Amino acid sequence: MRSGQTVTEINESRRLAIDGGKPVRTEPLPLEFPGIHYLDDEEIAAALRVLKSKSLFRFYGVDLQEEVANFESEFARWLGINHAVAVTSGTGALSVALSALGVGPGQEVIIPAYMWVAVASAVVNRGAIPVLAEIDNTFTLDPVSFEKQITPRTAGVILVHMSGAPGDVKAVQRIARQHGIFLLEDCAQCNGGTVDGQKVGTFGDIGAFSFQMNKNMTSGEGGCVVMNDLCLYQRTVACHDLGYGRDDQGRLSLNDSNCFLWGEGYRLDELRASLLRAQLRKLPRIIGAMHSSKYRIRKALEAFPSVQLRRIIDPRGDTGCFLITTYKDRETAGRVNRALRAEGIVTHPQGVSNVLMTEWGLHLYHNIPSLVNKTSVDGRGFPWKLAENAGPERSYAKGACPVSDSLFERSIILAIPSCLSERDEDDIIEAFEKVLHGLSLA
Repeated sequence: MRSGQTVTEINESRRLAIDGGKPVRTEPLPLEFPGIHYLDDEEIAAALRVLKSKSLFRFYGVDLQEEVANFESEFARWLGINHAVAVTSGTGALSVALSALGVGPGQEVIIPAYMWVAVASAVVNRGAIPVLAEIDNTFTLDPVSFEKQITPRTAGVILVHMSGAPGDVKAVQRIARQHGIFLLEDCAQCNGGTVDGQKVGTFGDIGAFSFQMNKNMTSGEGGCVVMNDLCLYQRTVACHDLGYGRDDQGRLSLNDSNCFLWGEGYRLDELRASLLRAQLRKLPRIIGAMHSSKYRIRKALEAFPSVQLRRIIDPRGDTGCFLITTYKDRETAGRVNRALRAEGIVTHPQGVSNVLMTEWGLHLYHNIPSLVNKTSVDGRGFPWKLAENAGPERSYAKGACPVSDSLFERSIILAIPSCLSERDEDDIIEAFEKVLHGLSLA
């Protein structure tokens, strides 16, 4: 209460914007692209250096700068892993990883109900069957549900470290090893995340990263596949290229029959690699900014028992790029979301933030039409109709994962930009406090 305020003024300041009161803020929050906010002269200079070299292809050129090779070495060193293969996208990383792992018809790959469409499509495009497992209150794969889905056909599991925070990777790793199946970590939304000091992407057999526009570090598009095993590395190199290895001069090599494969043409170029090298140097600062903002907001929300905060496996290892809050039922979540948006907790015009998770598009299994309808590019039911995949009918429609469905319906997701000011954080906190009090949820 401010000195000199009348009761009428106090009541008016508490009236929710959705009911005609004054909103907390009228200026949109910053857009949610973490790495983009840190682009500066360093990336410009890197791009110019490559352009001036007239050498854009990674394996040879007029004046090769070896940007891709250097990025791979630097990224592997940053993660603490033996090998890294840079590719053109996160989708490409998943596809190449599954190819290197030998996934194909007659196999099943377990995936979480909360992911990105590329996870399901990578499995389908290999001719294998995606098998859904529930998430838990970490909003990542539930280890118990995962283990229940394992069958004699299970080749492996994809653990997706969703919305900035690591999943329960140690539990998933243990189960995968017990059953002799591979673990692929999808780290697209959690680059730089850690569990007990170890970076995500280094627990499994292979890890996949994305450097698309929305990610913690970015080159607009890009990705990387990482691993410790030398044979898996050699297969990955072949799969991401033309299906064969390369010699020291960047020429195709036919010396290793284990790498006579079918390539997918996902080679990264020198220009984007130069940007990624600059972004990688900034990644700790980017993550630090988001983590600081998120945990200041989370701390304020701890005072409200009606708000369930996402369970974080290791708070120190949370990259901080998203805040997820959960409520007692769907109706409450909807009321809170509408009221927060009315208070100005939105991004415009391109940003997608502060939305009910049911509106979170292709991140939810039942929002993916091609998965729900088992669409095939050949029009003949590939891969579900393949003789090798004959077996129990699987449904991907809403209701297939009821625990996950309940979490989606009761939760709100808010992006935490890497450039939030103290005032921005204050406004988000004030809006939450005003709405929760105004809706009698305090």
